[in-house]
Amino acid sequence: MDLVEVSPNAEPPVCRIMDFGKWLYEQKRKTKQNHKKQHSVTLKEIRFRPKIDDHDRNIKVNHASKFLEKGHKVQFTIMFRGREMMHLDHGFEMFNEIIESLNEVGKMEREPKKLGRRMTMVMAPK
Repeated sequence: MDLVEVSPNAEPPVCRIMDFGKWLYEQKRKTKQNHKKQHSVTLKEIRFRPKIDDHDRNIKVNHASKFLEKGHKVQFTIMFRGREMMHLDHGFEMFNEIIESLNEVGKMEREPKKLGRRMTMVMAPK
């Protein structure tokens, strides 16, 4: 047993008789338990090209739905090259299909927008 000063700023200072090593051990355990219960949201990115096949796109959308179910945010990126830049409407159509297919799992957080040669959209879990 140790004499531990609990509140040194109080008037008069407060002391307590306790097992200091055991108290330190319990404090460390509490902080570890709190860290286990925390869940950090990460941003997962899924990249497409405009000429992607329907089956390949469906596989990537299924991966995105699993990410959303786990509680992660998902960023979809369509990369355009060369003459593909003339068909930006095809990219918006792809994003609309993705939104419709993932509507029950997640919601759109950031609208599809074009940044240079890329078009991005972010979905968050419901």
